[in-house]
This record gives sequence, structure tokens and C-alpha cells, in this order.
Amino acid sequence: MRLDCDFHIHGRYSIGTSKNMTLEVISKQASLKGLDLIGTGDALHNGWLKEIKSLNTYSDGIYERNKCKFIITLEIEDMNRVHHLIFLPGIESGLGLKESFSKYSTDINKNGRPHIKLNGEAIVDYVAEVGGIIGPAHAFVPWTSIYKEFNTIRDCYGDNYKHIPFIELGLSADTEMADYIPELQKLTFLSNSDAHSPWPHRMGREFNRINIDNLSFDNIVKAIKNHKVELNVGLDPRLGKYHRTACVRCYLPYNLEDAEYAKWRCSKCNGLLKKGVKDRIANLDSFPISKHPVHRPKYIRIAPLAEILCLTLGVKSIYSVKVQKTWKLLLEKFGNEISILIDEEVENIMNAVDEKTGKMIEALREDDFKIIPGGGGKYGELVFETQDKNLK
Repeated sequence: MRLDCDFHIHGRYSIGTSKNMTLEVISKQASLKGLDLIGTGDALHNGWLKEIKSLNTYSDGIYERNKCKFIITLEIEDMNRVHHLIFLPGIESGLGLKESFSKYSTDINKNGRPHIKLNGEAIVDYVAEVGGIIGPAHAFVPWTSIYKEFNTIRDCYGDNYKHIPFIELGLSADTEMADYIPELQKLTFLSNSDAHSPWPHRMGREFNRINIDNLSFDNIVKAIKNHKVELNVGLDPRLGKYHRTACVRCYLPYNLEDAEYAKWRCSKCNGLLKKGVKDRIANLDSFPISKHPVHRPKYIRIAPLAEILCLTLGVKSIYSVKVQKTWKLLLEKFGNEISILIDEEVENIMNAVDEKTGKMIEALREDDFKIIPGGGGKYGELVFETQDKNLK
């Protein structure tokens, strides 16, 4: 059973999340994207738990709505401002974990992603008690992540570091970057969207392809622990908001030496300079080159289909009539966005729409395209044709 999975999203009760993030809308949009299994997110929030309970049971620890399957997940922030992604074996486990965490949180009933006044080591113990697994969420982003606050996995999780089976790469890093770090060689990499809205240019913009015999919570956990993720798919890290060091106000990029000389204040606008993921990884204990362990799957770099169509059709908005008409035409022909982006024959795409769109998708698959890197909180930009070879 081949499954395309996005394990990290947020429901409508998380801060900064679309009101359209309901299970009904999520399940229908997942079908358009091509996702088979979605993490529920926010499984400690009373309102969201109530909605999760309305799902049909598909198998042990797996739930269903409109043929879309769900697994119970949540994200929390610990006392050190590190975010963690947690998988749970069922709804009852969510209720049990909520009871344990309630005494350490003031917003567990207010925010889908609550703050828990515990360190990483203690949180691992509580998650283990209810049969779940845990790992760092968006491990490299420069605001709320393990490598923002710590230099090693052990620094965060103490003696429980041995019980961490995965890290989530996040939108500003990929396998090539993360495999510079020796301590990550034994861990499984997960690529998830952290979507706050359900539309296909957000949900599933990063996902994992897993092949298992039967879909159950236990089999998903075994796949993660035993390195059975067979494909990581996600944004080119240069498209991430924090790939390079830059000003958070005017987005002027800096190399690390200049940022340090400027004492992390922008010479143009005096805004805060935020260290990019690329520079942060260089600061960590790392190999001189990226070393991929034998179990590491391929990482395919993609971009949302609607954003590709903006470039090929020469329009700015993904919501333009032209883009939406072509997007719907492609989905009617090939079924879903993931199939178009990574599986369908390029020649068939060219025949369905135009050569330029097919060539752009082919360029993405072959890692042969140009990007203006993101930084300081601003996403990077895909460039279909450019004369500046330094942008790649």
C-alpha cells in the first residue's frame, strides 16, 4: 500500500489558522492534492478533539472522512520554545496526554498548539506513557526549533534522546542540508507542510511517501522507526522563508560575516537580522560534505502547481481565472496535484496544456531551475527564465 502522507497540519483552533481548516474541507482538499493520510494536528484542543471524534474509524489508530485517512498528531511548544511533533495511537491517548499536560499549560484549551512548561526530556516520558512517538518539528527554523535553542538532539531531550526516531525537516531545509549533521544519520527525516490553510498550494507542499502492508498506527510508527519512508518530497529549501540570513524588515540578505559585524542589525533599516538555516547548519558540528546513510530516501524538490502555472502563464495571482482554469483542467486529466508534479509523464502534461508547463515541471523534477532564495521571513521565488546564474 503506497501512501502519500502529510503528518503536520493545524486545525482551525490554532493561532493564525484559516477558519476553513475543518476536517470536511481538509479531507476534500487532500483528495485534490493527492494525499492519502493526514495528521489531524491539534489533538489536545477540546473543540478539535470533538471534531476528531466525528471521524469514522478505519483501522487501529486510523480514522476516515471522505476517503481521506487521518492519524492523531499534535504540535506543542516546550519551556525552551522548541516545537515538537507527536504521533498518538488514538483519540483516547490524546485525552490522556491532555490530562497530563494540563497542569503545565495555561493555554491548552485556547490554542491548538499549546505551550507546555516542561523540557524535551520530560515531554518524551509523557508521550511514551500513552504509546506515542515524538520528534523535533521544523528542526531548523530560526524562531522555535531545536537547532535554534540547542546544538544537539541530546541537549534538548537529555537521556531520552535515544527515543527520538525522527526529525521534521521544515520548509527551509532538505535532506542534502540535514545530512551534513552527523547526529542525524540514524534518524528518519519527515517532510511535512505545517499547513495553516487547506488549499493545495499549502497542504501537502511537503509530504512523505510510505509503503506498508496495511494501514494502522503501529505500521506507520514501524515505517518511521525502521527507515521505511521511501521518498521525501518538498519545497526547494531556497524557497523557504528563512533559508538565508536576512533582515526581517526589509529582507536585505547578508552573509554570516557581515551580519556578525553589523551586530545583527540591518545597515539599511536597522531591522533585526535573522540567521538563515544554511548558516545555522554551518555553525553546527558537521561533515565537510553531505553524507547520506544507506537508508536515506531520495528528496524530490517541488513547488505548488498553482505557483508553477503563474510562471508559465505570466500572471501574478494563483487565484487568477487563467491559473485556476488550467489547474482544474490538469486535475480533471490526471486526478491530483501530486501525480502531476512527480509521477505523470511530462509528455502527457505537455499534450494536456502546453510545452512550457511540462518543461517547468520537468525542470523541477531534475533540479534544473533558478531560485531567488528566501530569508528574513520572506519566501523565495521560482524564476522560470533568468539570465542571472548566481540565483540558483
